[in-house]
Order: sequence, then structure tokens, then C-alpha cells
Amino acid sequence: MNQMTPLPRIEIIPASAPFSEAQRSWLNGFFAGLLSEGPASLSAEFGAAVMQGPAGDSDDGEAPWHDQTMPIAVRMKLAQGRPLRRRMMAAMAQQDCGQCGYNCNDYSDAIASKAEARLNLCVPGGKETARMLKALHEELEKAPKAASSAAVAAPAPAAVAEPGRSRDHPVPATFVSRRLLNKPGSEKETWHIDFDLTGCGLDYVVGDSFGIFARNELGLVDQIIAMLGASHLTEVNGKTLREVLTSDVSLSPAPDTLFELFSFISGGAQREKARALAQGEDPDGDAATLDVMATLQKFSNVRPHPEAFVEALEPLQPRLYSISSSHNATPGKLSLTVDCVRYVIGKRRRLGLASTFLAERIKPGDELKVYVQKAHGFALPQDPATPIIMIGPGTGIAPFRAFLLDRKATGAPGRNWLFFGHQRSDCDFFYADELNAMKISGLLTRLSLAWSRDGDKKFYVQDRMREVGRELWTWLAEGASVYICGDAKRMAKDVERALVDIVAQFGARSTDEAVSFVGELKKKGRFQQDVY
Repeated sequence: MNQMTPLPRIEIIPASAPFSEAQRSWLNGFFAGLLSEGPASLSAEFGAAVMQGPAGDSDDGEAPWHDQTMPIAVRMKLAQGRPLRRRMMAAMAQQDCGQCGYNCNDYSDAIASKAEARLNLCVPGGKETARMLKALHEELEKAPKAASSAAVAAPAPAAVAEPGRSRDHPVPATFVSRRLLNKPGSEKETWHIDFDLTGCGLDYVVGDSFGIFARNELGLVDQIIAMLGASHLTEVNGKTLREVLTSDVSLSPAPDTLFELFSFISGGAQREKARALAQGEDPDGDAATLDVMATLQKFSNVRPHPEAFVEALEPLQPRLYSISSSHNATPGKLSLTVDCVRYVIGKRRRLGLASTFLAERIKPGDELKVYVQKAHGFALPQDPATPIIMIGPGTGIAPFRAFLLDRKATGAPGRNWLFFGHQRSDCDFFYADELNAMKISGLLTRLSLAWSRDGDKKFYVQDRMREVGRELWTWLAEGASVYICGDAKRMAKDVERALVDIVAQFGARSTDEAVSFVGELKKKGRFQQDVY
């Protein structure tokens, strides 16, 4: 076994990082502990992860947990000892995606001030975030009244958003068409989706996201109604049961409130099992796979009243997608690039709600409720002459197609370098004709590709980055901005680690100095991420 470096010597957070000496010392010790069972080379990843710059307020300064790639346990550890509202912020998914109608900081402030009662709006955070917020909210409720009211000043009432500019004020848009982007032989199913916005008058800026309110599959809805032993026409909240289950409530995953309902109306072993699931336990090892239908099957002899059943479900949340078109290039038209999600658990087919809705259930000419979500810190440089480096494997290409189309439409003179990757070059090269034409015209200065299944060894965009590291460093030294779009848990971390390594190798810096350099890029807005 390799001898491990003594923990006190590991310096992950550089002296130039925006933390006090006490914060820096604590963070160094914390991350050193995390790394004590892994290679010290990972320090660049964790160091870069906390280099987010100031993101706090007057009472407790920075928010080192504000990083989409950190697991919730690490974020909550970093927030220990902070005010309750700051711990609530750490429980969020840290994407500032706007899907909840806020950014992470403002959502936590709204909950802590009791201006927002809904604890289930953080879609990217899922059940982990909802459970943590519930626990923290219970702490808020138990706090002395004076202390809890003083914890945070209630935010000023938000201005009512214009129609189509928030999840609470969607507008109807028309679905136009879809086309499959994969060719035969692909293991994936990815669709280019087009909408007509002329009827609702919406516009957008590249970098923004598009929120859609999808509808549940009727086959699943009818199965659930049959399991309840109810009629499609049963009235619930002024609508038929079928209408409510189709358009108003989420059918996956099963919320804790549904388990609580089952614990109230069952008995014996089933009551104990439902109670355990409601408390986040996993008595049968299947908790992670339980959607609403699977819960009804698991408790097959329990039949809740339809009204109580609907009351126990979560509201159907909108889904956000990166926009892959430019309003400047095609006014009134908006495009998305969507991976279709289908999988099997046991013998039952499961479907991604919005992706399969867009891929097969909605018909050309149909209207659906939509809104434009303004991007937080993900946009083209203000100076159109600034060179940009875009790293977007798979559907991560969406905003970069938009960037390129926008730069073409506006005549922006800045150089453009795109890193794109997927599984196979012959069937997974999205927008190949467009991108090759952009390269021939000179709009796309460089196109670097990576195919993970073409050879014996998997090869990813971060591997291609390292191959051309010297040129990439030259672009950075000349003022280029870097953009990443795609998977937060693996790809974004791997790409950031590769960037740190490139800065260290070709910029003649130590690892700590390279981490600090990347941190400065973030603070200056030259390193931006749209990850999920």
C-alpha cells in the first residue's frame, strides 16, 4: 500500500481563497478527512469545488457549499453552525436553476421567514432536499417565536412576473415538431423539439431555460384509478379524478405523505412498514424504486379514498430544459434538445414524465403551458469579441448550439471552440451537418470530438481537453470564457479537474495555484456552468 500523507500537510484551500484563516483551516481539515481514504491528487477537485467566491450576506459571509457537484451530506457539513436559513440553503440542489421560482438563497430565505410554505419545490434536489428541508422546518417551528422571527427579515414582496416569465404565470405555446437526432444503432433516444412562440409573444436570451408543464401518461393514470377501485369520473377538487391525476399531481416518486396516509389507514406489519418508509427508512430495500403506482402495488390491500389519495400526492412540477435555439436567429421559434428517459424496474416500464411527453404524447399543433426561466450567471460574454470555449457532451450541446446560432446572427467576431462527445460517432453526432457547416464557414473556430464507445477504451471530453491542453491554455491566457453544460455529478467535476490540471501543466502553476486560477475565472464570470 502507498504510504499516506499526514492529514495536517494537505493544503486543499489556497491562501488566496476568499475565506478567513479560521474558515480555511476548517475546510482544509474537513476535505483532508474526506481524502484520507483516497489519492491526494483528488485535492484539485475538492479545492475547485469550494472556490465559488462570495455568495453570502451580512451575517455569515460566504457559502462554500454553493456548488452543484457536492453531495448533500458534504453541503450540510459545511453549513454546520450557520443560521438555520443558511442550512436550508445548503439543502437545496445549488443549481440556481429557477425551477422553484427562486434562486437557492432566496428560496431558503423565503422558507425561513415563513413567506413560502412549500418545501417541495426543489426538483433537482428531489426527496433528499425535501426531507432535509422538512427536518429543518421542524427546527424552525420549535424555535422560540421571537428568535425565529428575528432569524431573517421577511423578503420584500416580489413583483408579479409578466406572463410566461415564471412557473406561477405560464402561457400557452404551440408544439410544432420533433425529429430524432440519433441514427440507427444508437443506445440513446434524443429528440430535437420545436415550439412556436408567436401566439404567446415570448422571447428569450441564449442561456435561458424553458419550463414546460407536461402531463402524465393516460395509461398510467388509468392503471392507478383501477388500483384505487374508483371511477374516472369521481369528482376531486372540482375536476374528475382522471383530470387531476393527468395534469395536477406527480405520480413519481412516491412522497412521504403518501406513506403517512397508508400508515394511517392500514394496520399491523403494513402500518409499521408504511411508517418506516415515511421516516426515510428502507425496510424492504425497494424505497428508491417506489413511485405512486408501485406503492399501490406494494400495499395492494389498502385502498385510500380518492380525495385523500390526491391530497397526499405532490403537485406536478414543471420541467426545465436548456434552450438550444436563438431568438436573434429565429424569432418566434424555440428549440430544445431532449433525452428520452425509459427504463424497466421489475417487469414494469417506467417513463420520464416530460421527455416522453415531448417525444410521443404531444401532437403537432397542441398547446401546452410554458414559461421562460431567465438564466442566473450563464450567458454569452458582454464583449462579442471575447473567445469562448464550450464543453457540452450529449444534450449538453443545447445551449452551445444556441450560442453559436446567436453569434452568427449578431455577427459576433469572437472565436468559438466546441467540445462535444457522446457514445458513437456514426449515430450520436448531434447536429453534425450544422456544426460541420459552421466549421467550414469559420464561425466554429475549433470542433473537438470525443466518442466513448468507438474504441476499446472509453474516451471522454475531458480526455480530449487534456490532449489539446496547450492550445486550451493559450485561449485561456488570451481571455477566453469557459462554459460547461451537462451532468453535474460526474462530467462537470471531471471537466473541472481536467481544467485545473491543464492550468497547472501549461500555465506553470502548482496545483493550489491552478485551483486558485480557476476560482478567479468563476468570480470574474469567465467560468460558467449549466449543469443538472
